[in-house]
Order: sequence, then structure tokens, then C-alpha cells
Amino acid sequence: MHSSPSFDPAACAAAIADLHDAQLASQLQAVLDNKTKPLGSLGRLEALAHQIGMLQGSTTPVLRQPHALIFAGDHGLAQQGVSAFPQEVTWQMVANMLSGGAAISVLTRQHGIALKLVDCGVARALPAHPNLFDYKVAPGTADASEQPAMSPEQCQAAIDAGRRAVQAVPGNAILLGEMGIGNTSSAALLLARLSGQPIEACAGAGSGVHGAAMAHKLSVLQRTLQRHADAQSPMQALSALGGLEIAGMVGAVLQAAQEQRLIVVDGFVTSAAVLVATRMAPHVLQRCVFSHRSHEQGHRLMLQELGATPLLQLDMRLGEGSGAALAWPLLESACRILRDMASFDSAQVSGQLPG
Repeated sequence: MHSSPSFDPAACAAAIADLHDAQLASQLQAVLDNKTKPLGSLGRLEALAHQIGMLQGSTTPVLRQPHALIFAGDHGLAQQGVSAFPQEVTWQMVANMLSGGAAISVLTRQHGIALKLVDCGVARALPAHPNLFDYKVAPGTADASEQPAMSPEQCQAAIDAGRRAVQAVPGNAILLGEMGIGNTSSAALLLARLSGQPIEACAGAGSGVHGAAMAHKLSVLQRTLQRHADAQSPMQALSALGGLEIAGMVGAVLQAAQEQRLIVVDGFVTSAAVLVATRMAPHVLQRCVFSHRSHEQGHRLMLQELGATPLLQLDMRLGEGSGAALAWPLLESACRILRDMASFDSAQVSGQLPG
């Protein structure tokens, strides 16, 4: 396992500064208001353009070389029957993504987004592939209903893997995705612990669990929370309840935020990683765009906890970064509106009448 400098949450938080700049904010708003349109008529697209302009410190933002980073890992908790699918689906779907057959493969091809898979903890050895980062920390987590999912050292190593994945790719935009059977359970556990909401409100069908199987899943998750009642800080909760791929995404979020990259968040599981990251470094949120609201029950609560408004609501619950890829054209459109749309002066169009 490659070693990198030890992760220090306090130092990381200090490196992720508040982007607020009153002069730039005012300048961006003036540019938007002077475009050839009624004030505010492009709605949330204008807010999105403003956010990206603030991140890039520019009234002419450009998104370059977007990369979808899909973090994969297996979960010992899956042994408790919390998923509708067997654990081997994790590695099979990673192989499907690498061969171009998964939804995220199709969508990233469509939109010209580079796709990289990050193995943080898949239970099976994966063959080398040019689009695979082999940063495996362990062959899956331990069963969190019986013991902590990760040791502090494993959690640290998975965070470092996520940081390395971001450092390894060019561009100024990262789209986050994940693959791991059982990971909606880990995301629900993290939401329950960090928000104080009951697990019944946080956990949903995941890959398709209903009826008696759902009651069993909730029972397992409640027992898991009780077992780790002392794991209260973000790092403690992540180690005890999280997944190696979720810890990897926490590292990716923190690294991307530190590098002033735009972070496009997918659904429930990726939002759980962002929740953990924001508890360490609150200004991470200024760099995040939330692509969609998942059909997964807990995602509405997760977004409320983050104070986030997603761009789309398509009743999706696939994961893989699929929602992030679908939202990508909206981000490009927002930048083009700011850069390329004429002003009233440049187009010689009569402006707004004073109200």
C-alpha cells in the first residue's frame, strides 16, 4: 500500500478556505443581470453560474477535463442480508463499468467525461486496467454489526486513496460515484449518527429490499448503531459505520475542495461522504453541486442536513455517479451563459426599464 502524508482533519479544514468575496459576488451578479434576458429569468441556472464563477474567481468560468471517479468497495455488513444482491455483484459491476457496459459508462461517453474506477476495498482481486486505480486497502470492511467496519488505520488509508485519486487526474471538475453492495446501509448509518435522525427515517430500499427483508435490515442497522454508540466524531463514525469506498470519497471531496475543483455529487451514498467531509471542513459545500435527489428515502433528509438543493429529481436510485453525469450539461450551460451570452450593451438591445 502506497503511503502518503497522514491525514490531519484540522489542517485540511484550514486549507479549504471560505470562498466568500463580496466584490466578486457583486461583479458576477451584475454580469448575469446585464445579459439579454429579464432579471433572474434563467432561475437556478443563474445561481449555478454564480457558484462556479465564485469557485473559479472569474466572470468567465470554464470547466476543463471533467473526471468521474467511481469508488468501489465491499461491506462485511452485507453478510447480514441487508441487500437484495449478493456481494460478488460489486466486482462484476466494476468489470462492467471498465468494459463500457454500465449506465455510468454510457453517460460519461455521451458527455465526454473521463471515467476512472478506484478500488478501495473490493473483495476480489481485479485485473489491471488503464482506467482502474488499484488503491485497495482491504478486501472489504468487517461486519459493522459485530465490530468496527474499519480500523482507524484502514479508514485513514482509504481517505488517502481518495486524495491520491484526485491528484492523479487533470481538470477542474470531479464527478463522484460509487459501487458497493451494502453501501446504502453504511450511508444510512452515517446519516443517523451525524444527524441524530432515527434509522427508520434514514434507511430505504437500497438495491430493492422490501417487506420482511426491510424490517430485518432496520433491525440490523439499529443493532449496529447501538454497538457503536461511542463513535460520535466524524472520523469515529466513518471508521465504525462506513465503507472503504465512502472513506475514499471523503478523501476525494477534501482533496478536490482544497484544489478548488468543482465537485459534482451523485446520490445518497456520495452525499453521505460529503456529509462526513463537511463536518470536518464546512467550506467544502461551496465547491459542491448536488446533481439530483435520489429516490432512496434518506436522501431528502441528507440534503436537508447539508442545506443542499439538487438540480434534478428523476426518481433514480442507481448510484454509480449516474445522476452526476446527467446533470453535467447543466453545469456546462451555466458557464456558457456567463461567458458567451450577450449583454444588453453588446447586443444593442434596450435594457430593463427602471422599476
